[in-house]
Amino acid sequence: MTDTTADFFNQFARRKFEPRLENVSGTIRFDLERGHRLDHWFCEIDDGYMTVSGEVREADCVVQVDKAVFDRLVTGETSPLAAWLRNQIKIHGLAWILRSFERLYPGPPGARDPRQIPRAKAKPRKTTAEPTGKGTAPEVRYVSISESSTFVVSDDRGDIIPSPIFPTGFFAFDTRFLSIWQLSINGEQLNALSVDDLEYFETQFFLVPGEPTHYVDAKVSVIRRRSISASFEEDLTVLNHDTEPCYLRVRLNIGTDFADIYEIADVSKKGRRYTQVGQGLLRLGYERETFRRETVISSAEAAQIDENGMTFDIRIESNGEWTNKLHVVTLGADGRDLRESLQGFPSRSKQQTRQALDDWISQAPTLRSDSSPLTTSYRRSLIDLAALRYQPLLTAGQALPTAGLPWFMGVHGRSSILTSLQVLPFKPELASATLLLGITQGRKLDDFRNEEPGKIPDESRLGESAAFEEEPVTPSFGAADTTPLFVVLLDEYERWTGDDTLVRQYEFPARECLAWINTYADALGNGYIWYQPRNSTTDVENHCWKDSWNAISYHDGALPDLPRATCELQGYAYDAKTRAARLARRFWNDPNYADQLEREAGELKERFNRDFWIEDRGYYALALDPDGRQVDALASNIGHLLWSGIVPPDRAGRLVDHLLGPELFSGWGVRTLATDAAAYNPVGYHVGTVWPFDNSIIAWGLRRYGFVEESGRIAKAIIDASRYFHGRLPEAFAGYGRELTRYPVRFPDACSPYALSAGAVLLLLRTMLGLSPHGEHLVVEPCLPQGIDRIELFDIPGRWGRADAFGRSRPET
Repeated sequence: MTDTTADFFNQFARRKFEPRLENVSGTIRFDLERGHRLDHWFCEIDDGYMTVSGEVREADCVVQVDKAVFDRLVTGETSPLAAWLRNQIKIHGLAWILRSFERLYPGPPGARDPRQIPRAKAKPRKTTAEPTGKGTAPEVRYVSISESSTFVVSDDRGDIIPSPIFPTGFFAFDTRFLSIWQLSINGEQLNALSVDDLEYFETQFFLVPGEPTHYVDAKVSVIRRRSISASFEEDLTVLNHDTEPCYLRVRLNIGTDFADIYEIADVSKKGRRYTQVGQGLLRLGYERETFRRETVISSAEAAQIDENGMTFDIRIESNGEWTNKLHVVTLGADGRDLRESLQGFPSRSKQQTRQALDDWISQAPTLRSDSSPLTTSYRRSLIDLAALRYQPLLTAGQALPTAGLPWFMGVHGRSSILTSLQVLPFKPELASATLLLGITQGRKLDDFRNEEPGKIPDESRLGESAAFEEEPVTPSFGAADTTPLFVVLLDEYERWTGDDTLVRQYEFPARECLAWINTYADALGNGYIWYQPRNSTTDVENHCWKDSWNAISYHDGALPDLPRATCELQGYAYDAKTRAARLARRFWNDPNYADQLEREAGELKERFNRDFWIEDRGYYALALDPDGRQVDALASNIGHLLWSGIVPPDRAGRLVDHLLGPELFSGWGVRTLATDAAAYNPVGYHVGTVWPFDNSIIAWGLRRYGFVEESGRIAKAIIDASRYFHGRLPEAFAGYGRELTRYPVRFPDACSPYALSAGAVLLLLRTMLGLSPHGEHLVVEPCLPQGIDRIELFDIPGRWGRADAFGRSRPET
């Protein structure tokens, strides 16, 4: 009888060298449980050379797994990450070695090559690109705190009440651990006086019981101070302002549905929920097969605990107070701390979190300017970037930027790469961590996850839907731009830091990215990056950054068939090849490959400018449809083309006229779609809103082509808008004209904080000061927009050590 696992290992024992493990060195031992028997497979890897034996030796990484589960892994029937989330795999030691080894697992049977998939008709209606349930948030002021992938979203009273359209609750690693956390006194709900956002991980609510008419006579007030660090903690203080003692019943209703972030609109669990009361604890649990999550709540003061919460009967002396500390921990499989089990290290204390924030701020360049909105937004952006750092298991403690709260608090390749590019002059360490995404680069064909060899992943989740492979996020490869952008980031990182060791280390992943561009990405064989979802059940339709269902349309509003080739993808491919040619010639000792890449880049530029340019309108088509027809809507994507360098200089001016013309420029920034397009909607996710990140890339592109004043105009508009968001730019805001509203209108459920918007402020600073690396020196060519007279940036890190940059406005003539 054939032994699937033995056949899998023996093929590598015979082969000796495995190119998919080039640049990987280390040892890994698999302990396979088969009933009462334990089989061992020991692999020693040295830059792709591998020896395999049945020895029981110490290893850098030890993997414990049932033999039947491992058989499914090596036949492509299940995902290693999903099996780990189901607690079917236990890892000890260096997890990145296992992630590298996973490159050897085959894809699922029947997976298709994207170049062989027939074209598909566009669907006139499709679920939006956001997780299921995302909709227009009601007019409630939400207050959030976060730490890594853990966050709390409540109303302005501090109460958590479940919403079917917005993820209120206490979430950790894509699971809601509290959906009800509601405080009352003597049966009355509390009302907010004010909220004090102390830090990104800590906030404070000032409250009184009763209706607003009672405020003036309130004899009792309440302070709720909460924080997230190693756990969720809430310090509760009840104050008696009367001259007589008071007797109060304080009630905290507590509940949870253990909803996955994807299912908040319709929570329907397939597992078993349970509640246990005892030993001064309220334990709420959920289990489905081997997947298990628990919320454990305790109180410093004695409480009457029932299955729905805690009650405190208290007496407070005249002008006295009562205090209590509530403690909430999250547990995963085997009752371990959830963060430790999913990240490989314990949570930080509140003091450690505060110290880490202080260090983060102090190590960033210092900004001084006469522009108060700029300095406010700069500091707010640094704090938000600190809040959105995430340490997945594969990065061994290094933090990469996640996307944004509340929807995207995990690994998001596109967002991490673009944010790292934005902040390189300020926080280069984010880029080095983000480049570790190369470890999980695609190695096989997988329709469900849109995986292809060489492709960089876009999203990874850790909730129940990921564990049971109900969503394609273990990981997902449903983005066509992460792969060329990975190469762009690698080159830009070296230009700033001079870290040639890392460039050499990532030669193989970079070459695989470039090979993907020329093979699997070119679905129609005409030299362009195309995309078409292979998972029609749970996938989004568009695999570009504008990924909502209606984001790519003709001028008349019709949707093109699939596959689609959006214009900015071709610009990214051109930039990736141009930059990789420099790396090949300078660091990889391969001048022939460099020549090939430069030739391919030149051919792509010529082909692109022939096929995408709409001469009578003076701009590039948003995309090509599968028949090669131009998708002729005017959109902000043309600004990304300037950043990539694919635009001939004699056409750049016409693009600038459009970008700053009335159809695209709102006065607060460049809209995603022009107002004369049939699909335009000022509050449509990608069809008329203004995205700060989009504008920062456009301003960078304008600067590249010498349009410094126009670049400054966009920078000033975005900075002006930040005033109305207290320095924290949201994911997007409405595209109404500045002359109409006189302030930027909020987009209903935009992520905030949002890493790319925080990064936008830093990139706009770079463009206004004209910062660029040149050899071992920092070049500074400032051009400040009207209304900003002085910018001084101190201690800019780079290959030069630390440098300062100064900008002054030019006197008017």
